Amino acid sequence: MIKLYTAATPNGWKVSVLLEEMAVDYELHAINLSEGEQKQPDFLAINPNGRIPAIIDTEVDGSFAVFESGAVMVYLAEKYGQFLPTDITGRSQVMQWLMFQMGGIGPMMGQANVFYRYFPEKIPAAIERYQNEVKRLFGVLDGHLADREYLAGDYSIADMANWCWVHTHNWSGVELEQFKNLKRWNDQIGQRPAVIRGINVPTKVNPEDIKKAGQKIIK
Repeated sequence: MIKLYTAATPNGWKVSVLLEEMAVDYELHAINLSEGEQKQPDFLAINPNGRIPAIIDTEVDGSFAVFESGAVMVYLAEKYGQFLPTDITGRSQVMQWLMFQMGGIGPMMGQANVFYRYFPEKIPAAIERYQNEVKRLFGVLDGHLADREYLAGDYSIADMANWCWVHTHNWSGVELEQFKNLKRWNDQIGQRPAVIRGINVPTKVNPEDIKKAGQKIIK
């Protein structure tokens, strides 16, 4: 049994989307971030960094914990043999685009969110700096998707990871209209039933709230 500890954030959705795509039974444990549950001793025993998501695999050594969203995705993909190729070049391609999300898309969109939405003082230079970097990264994705349906061959954990951040683009104050290939990819993945189910874990999300970027806070 997989125990999933998560909250309604892009990194949290990465794992719930994957579990839904794999049709794997899992036990949900919703973590209340505003109450600081991720900093409590019980959770820190699972993830010493105090961040979601994390999992416990009760089928391995009684209770094997995995933290960091990308590491969790790779673990699950390898455990269940889905959405990650086993040949060395195919696996590398998926891993490259997964690392692109973890090292670029996630951190830069996260900083754009902070300065555009949360920071008590509006600092135009900081907002512009991070929004421009998000646009640059979106341009990389857009160019790569110009002649392919998905990021690395078949639909994979790389697509899921990047999509869970990209589809919240309005929250960073960045539009997709100028990135026609990325928009096509974003819209296509957003229609997958398992993806829709995954972003409603652990709480239901109104897509219009994300689209309008003003109704729901996404941390």
